[in-house]
Amino acid sequence: MSRPDTAVALFKDGFSCSQAVFAAFADRFGVDRDTALKVAAGFGGGIGRLGLTCGALTGGIMAIGMKHGAVSAQDREAKENTGRQVREFLARFKARHECLNCKDLLGCDLSTPEGMEQFKARNLHATACPAFVRSAAELLEEMLPAQTGAA
Repeated sequence: MSRPDTAVALFKDGFSCSQAVFAAFADRFGVDRDTALKVAAGFGGGIGRLGLTCGALTGGIMAIGMKHGAVSAQDREAKENTGRQVREFLARFKARHECLNCKDLLGCDLSTPEGMEQFKARNLHATACPAFVRSAAELLEEMLPAQTGAA
């Protein structure tokens, strides 16, 4: 199964968008599935269902950090490269979907009872969110080489 397929399957199994994307890539970096799911747990629904940055994106940013992130405070090159990679990831996603925030992507605000009602009534969990999860995972497949470890 491809990583985008794995991410969508995890999402459809009940994990958040962020969990699904990060967990689909975590093994590339020596992170076990359970740890990945726990680390990404609070980022779904635009970070704690606040409608901010889409959880599929925050999960992807975690994967980018695992690949390119600095492990020394003095490693300016890694810090700069990580920032470039994140900006590229977000730009590519925005080119596909026109925005980055959950509430804009979905057209409703999950932080309000009315927004949650719209989310459920429009069945967005099944009709919209899987496409964002797949898209983020596809972009990561393009951007992250298959080998494990640091850049």
